[in-house]
Amino acid sequence: MSAPSSIRTIGLFAYDDMQILDLAGPLDVFGGANSLAHGAPPYELCVIGLQAGAVRTENGLSVVPARTLTDAPPLDTLLIPGGVAARLVLPGDARLLDWLRERAKGTRRIVSVCTGAYVLAAAGLLDGRRVTTHWRFADDLACRYPALRVETDRLFLRDGRFATSGGLTAGMDLALALVEQDLGASVALDVARQMVMYMKRPGNQTQFSMPLAAQVQGSGRMGALVEWLLAHLDENIGVERMAEQVAMSARHFRRVFAETFGMTPARFVEKLRLEQACLRLTQGRAPIGRIAAGVGFNSADAFRRAFRARYGVTPNEYRERFSA
Repeated sequence: MSAPSSIRTIGLFAYDDMQILDLAGPLDVFGGANSLAHGAPPYELCVIGLQAGAVRTENGLSVVPARTLTDAPPLDTLLIPGGVAARLVLPGDARLLDWLRERAKGTRRIVSVCTGAYVLAAAGLLDGRRVTTHWRFADDLACRYPALRVETDRLFLRDGRFATSGGLTAGMDLALALVEQDLGASVALDVARQMVMYMKRPGNQTQFSMPLAAQVQGSGRMGALVEWLLAHLDENIGVERMAEQVAMSARHFRRVFAETFGMTPARFVEKLRLEQACLRLTQGRAPIGRIAAGVGFNSADAFRRAFRARYGVTPNEYRERFSA
């Protein structure tokens, strides 16, 4: 790596009850770029706290910030990690939000990892922008901050000089993309190789969600319908047949189903089939065609197209990456 023309200062905000990987992962990516440099390192890394003294992370690890909001240096990039306090405490910290608004004026990039997006949203910095966060909290983020354009499935998103990432390790994917932006693809590739990670990870956050059957919100007859669907995925399932299972007319069923699950019956069944396919792909070595038929697709080709459209990878790629 050739010496950079100037050193970029990366400020990483640390606070009580943050998720340590959201901080340490990107820190190691930028640090990896420094370790590969010939001559002056490209980044100066600065951990910033609300005030002096150690902070205690969600898992109990203590981190001692080098600077505070009062004496933080000018920054090229500011990164806000996620954590329970990012959702429940920091959005109400007026001093921090004022500091973020002021710093945003002169900082080239403002970045959040996971639920760190809540903090930037509370400061009004993400209004009107495309953002992402951990898939588990995406709906809540969109509800609390309706001015945001939340995209649940993305590993990370860049909108102008603002960037947000999904949960945990997605922050490392974003940090690697920022290294590529700063120093070029060859440097980012060297960092990825050193850290044994993908240069550009395939797929999206949807591939990491729990099977839909564990997330359904139905109860009573609608809850029982999900159990019935799981047992009959390999069959031809239409609205009329589902309506019969819950003793409703097809018209009434469509309305109740949409109110319960937030989507059409056809879309729900496709998602259920695909998520059950994910389980089968990682629990054995059955041929793709057999899995496709077992979850109700008419052909292996139709299954592959639907799978790639939802998860961003082929069934074989998914199997290779997530099988035990």
